[in-house]
Amino acid sequence: MRLGYLAYRNMVSKPLNLLLSLMLLMLSVSLVTFALQLGKQLGGELNKNIAPYDMVVGAKGSPLQLVLSSVLHIDVPTGNIPLREASEIQKHPFVKIALPVCYGDNYKGYRILGTKPEYLDHYAATVGEGNMYHRSFEVVAGRAVAQKLELKVGDVFTSAHGLASANGEAHDGHPYIVTGILNPTGTVVDQLLITDLESIWESHEHEKDHDEASHGGDHEEEAHDHSEEHAHAHEEEHEDEKEITSLLVKFKNPLGVVQLPRYINENTSMQAALPSYEVQRLTGLLGSGVRTLNGIAFAILLVSGFSIFISLLKTIRERRQELALLRTYGLRIRQLLWLALLEGLFMTMIGFVSGWTLGRLGIWMASSYMQNSYGYRLQIMWPDTVEWLLFGITLMIAVIATMFASRSIFNLNVAKTLSDA
Repeated sequence: MRLGYLAYRNMVSKPLNLLLSLMLLMLSVSLVTFALQLGKQLGGELNKNIAPYDMVVGAKGSPLQLVLSSVLHIDVPTGNIPLREASEIQKHPFVKIALPVCYGDNYKGYRILGTKPEYLDHYAATVGEGNMYHRSFEVVAGRAVAQKLELKVGDVFTSAHGLASANGEAHDGHPYIVTGILNPTGTVVDQLLITDLESIWESHEHEKDHDEASHGGDHEEEAHDHSEEHAHAHEEEHEDEKEITSLLVKFKNPLGVVQLPRYINENTSMQAALPSYEVQRLTGLLGSGVRTLNGIAFAILLVSGFSIFISLLKTIRERRQELALLRTYGLRIRQLLWLALLEGLFMTMIGFVSGWTLGRLGIWMASSYMQNSYGYRLQIMWPDTVEWLLFGITLMIAVIATMFASRSIFNLNVAKTLSDA
């Protein structure tokens, strides 16, 4: 006799009981797997993107905001800092690398980042099509930006002020030309349009000069009387007024982490933030939410185990006569127990697989949202060690519930049960 087929028929004979047990089990498994994968992958993405830098120097404000805006590019900057002051940090003996970054413009919602070509080296980004930028208002596009906006080498576009597509006016006087498309890196570089610092400065200097010209037409004759010496002094003054958004720093030795941030925070008008510390703090906050969600999910898992127990207990009591009849056909008590266990295992496996699939569907939906909003893409991965452990725990709960529900099989009186039929 095929016990597996019989267990399956018994399971589907009570569809409402089956549906309730499966829904509880699916909900608990989907919540746990979703939370585990989201926390693991998001933490991995954040750590991968902050790995090249030990410290960020920027304007006073929230250190977490500084890291999010300057390293992860998912927030607005805390402000600008003078290039002259930042240059002093670059000369510090503890500093190995200090890359200035400057932004404030976008193209259709994607940030235009002004920096040095070495920035790409730290993310192992290489040009796949075209060439690297060499002059002002030449850009290389991250692979995700190029695909989303259908940019090609040689395309020309105009930037807009601000970091969102709905913000600011277009810089019509300084169009950018795409000289290269980067190979995919799986980092924030994929979501950026990267140019040199001079492009950012010139576009905003042009905007400032345009405003001054529009308000200073009445003094045109006086302006012609300025000497060359005065013009040279004005140019030097502009040089001193140059600003950057932040400075990305890599230390020569661990002493830099201990001494330099504190010195900057206490003795300068700038602030220093440690990306590793801030991201750890952020993931700690996210971890609290994940742990709460997991706690709720495990509580639902226990309720689903209790539901399986109730369902099997009710099924066994209603089928006492069928079980007694099976005994007369030669089935032993251990075979009847195996029949009940198979029913519980089938229910558990269907519920777990359905819940795992639902959790992965949640990851896919979260990935679509995060990719559109922040440029982060989550992977649909096969079960990992923790999820296999969860599967084992789920099976154990089902086995315990089935064994408790099947206790009455040991006390089954075949003759009495059949005579009462």
